[in-house]
Amino acid sequence: MNNIKFIAFTLLALYLGLNLSSGLASSKEKEKRWAEQIIDGLVVGEAQWLEAGSDKYLGIYAEYTTDKPKGGVIILHGIGVHPDWPDVINPLRSELPDAGWSTLSIQLPILGNEAELKEYAPLFKEAHARINRAVAFLKDKKLSTIAIVGHSLGSSMAISYLASSDSSVKDIRTFIGIGIPIRDKPVAEMDTLAQLAKVKTPLLDLYGSQDIESVLNTVDARKAALRSAGNPMFRQDMVPGANHFFRGLSPDLIRRVRSWLDRTSKK
Repeated sequence: MNNIKFIAFTLLALYLGLNLSSGLASSKEKEKRWAEQIIDGLVVGEAQWLEAGSDKYLGIYAEYTTDKPKGGVIILHGIGVHPDWPDVINPLRSELPDAGWSTLSIQLPILGNEAELKEYAPLFKEAHARINRAVAFLKDKKLSTIAIVGHSLGSSMAISYLASSDSSVKDIRTFIGIGIPIRDKPVAEMDTLAQLAKVKTPLLDLYGSQDIESVLNTVDARKAALRSAGNPMFRQDMVPGANHFFRGLSPDLIRRVRSWLDRTSKK
């Protein structure tokens, strides 16, 4: 009887373990749906299927349209959306090439619509691997000056990556976080404030005067973290009238992003 109980307990533990582990990876069904919609409607840029280990995911590459390139920009979207999202992401990835910046907007790991924010914590390491592959892709394009622009949760994933020991972090010349959220009592993987205190990469903290509370209420805390990091170059820039998605203010957003990229990308 004891053996039977032990076997039953083991099978139950394995079953639960498999179910739990299945929640640690991105929703491939949702990624597939997004990809089908994006590829059918692409106007600027080309779809690129990238691989990080066994993980295959969509990127959209738009090459510079000027005589000479300034570099490449990896663009990271916010929670639950995709690399051609009409707010923030598409305007940046589509228009920065006209300023000499090739863009690679990548699909970050996502969960179903019912998922709570804390459930994204295990996906941060998966995001690191995808960012690493994006860096390699741009280097293969002979773009030695590489920047990251992240929005909302994408900015949090980027900061986690920049605070890590990943070898490709040294290849990132500058970073722009748009609407960086800081949440109360986060799990370790999502402790953006603690991670900011480790980031040495030149950093622009860009947000709107009508942003969400987790951005507006933590402006001073983010500044203190960056100062404690001894970051040699950081700036906080508030855009009057802008909400979390910069709706109606894309030209202003692009202008500020371009200005920071040009200012900090040179050696």
